[in-house]
Amino acid sequence: MRKALRWLLSLVVLIGTVSAAGATAGAATAAEPTAGTDIKDRILAIRGMSLIEEKPYPGYRFFVLNYTQPVDHRHPGKGTFEQRITLLHKDTSRPTVFFTSGYNVSTTPRRSEPTTIVDGNQVSLEYRFFTPSRPAPADWSTLDIWQAASDQHRVFAALKKIYTKKWLSTGGSKGGMTATYYERHYPRDMDGVVAYVAPNDVVNKEDSAYDRFFENVGTKECRDRLNAVQREALVRREPMAALYEKYAADRGYTFDTVGGLDRAFEAVVLDYVWAFWQYSLLADCDSIPAAATATDQEIWDSIEAISGFSAYADQGLSTYTPYYYQAGTELGSPDIKQPHLDGLSRYGYQPPRNFVPRDIPMRFKPWVMRDVDSWVRHNATRMMFVNGQNDPWSAEPFRLGHGARDSYVYTAPGANHGASVARLAADEKAKATAAILRWAGVAPAAVQEDPTKARPLAKADAKLDKRDTEHTLRP
Repeated sequence: MRKALRWLLSLVVLIGTVSAAGATAGAATAAEPTAGTDIKDRILAIRGMSLIEEKPYPGYRFFVLNYTQPVDHRHPGKGTFEQRITLLHKDTSRPTVFFTSGYNVSTTPRRSEPTTIVDGNQVSLEYRFFTPSRPAPADWSTLDIWQAASDQHRVFAALKKIYTKKWLSTGGSKGGMTATYYERHYPRDMDGVVAYVAPNDVVNKEDSAYDRFFENVGTKECRDRLNAVQREALVRREPMAALYEKYAADRGYTFDTVGGLDRAFEAVVLDYVWAFWQYSLLADCDSIPAAATATDQEIWDSIEAISGFSAYADQGLSTYTPYYYQAGTELGSPDIKQPHLDGLSRYGYQPPRNFVPRDIPMRFKPWVMRDVDSWVRHNATRMMFVNGQNDPWSAEPFRLGHGARDSYVYTAPGANHGASVARLAADEKAKATAAILRWAGVAPAAVQEDPTKARPLAKADAKLDKRDTEHTLRP
């Protein structure tokens, strides 16, 4: 939840704000046109909805849209902003999946795994404050998980009048977190939730779970190989910094936010091991150079490929300012120990505050994640959490308590941050697929009788099912 952290009220207040948001949502929709009207016209008849473009895709209609949202759902009179949405329309007779990455929205037609499983429509929402979905002027105090959940609630309320069948919410990483927070604050909207690799940093100052993860992940040989490259990069700080200076000069990079090139350099190096396990597999250890005999360029190339030296330049940070802001105010962020770097690290694992411009005020609210965690444990209904065995972000997962109903936590063996239902063990894969079909109201009779027969209802499509994964250490 930073690039390597990157990742990832009371009842009276909750009831009052939910009711207010619901009233706003009702006021934001126009009377529904007749069912025979073209789907584009029906969508654009929604008050506040406007078309950016329609892109053709076989078997679907794909729309890129803007939707007018209140900057502050508690005080709608304080202004509005345009939030970007995409809609992959199949048929109003099919279920709908509500997807968010927790970051920007892709304007290329894409289909999440649950959408493929249920053969449905997909609404994808850009997270508030990720450009261009940013209020102007930007009041950063309105960037929180309740406001974002209220964005989703209004979109759902507006489109539910057209897409009347079952709805599921989903997302991976910060998107999985977002789907979980949405369910916590608006538990009556969705018929099911599928949250992939969603970190759950309940106590921000207690990160020993991550330390235990890095002591045991993969094999000792692989861990030692990665640690050696990371250590060697700091031993060779002077020649490596020279390479970085040229790299930055060639690209016009600056380092005002993080506080200089040296801080940025070390932050990238300290991300190296985390980034490897987040996006690589154990078999990829063979590609890691032997630190003792590697040249400076070989060390550089490995770190560049895995961590990315652009990450902490101002130009790399600016896109993700909303993430770092949330990590430092609500989501939390890991602070791992790296004893093999003792005596070499000057700054340690840097906090999110270092990656947000200083003119943006930040205050951490430790009760926010505790509230979500407690709610999931005691109230989760039709929720599924899919984690990766070798994914660092899965070291602090969501857990279910006695109050959970029809909810599941799965771990994909050997999987990284790209864990999915398809990568689960065969029996769990079938069980998870059957649950998703059942929640969406489209489980065939054969699956209802025998969940082991569960399969995705839509045919695979290499382009549509492509995962647009950003190789960063944000969740």
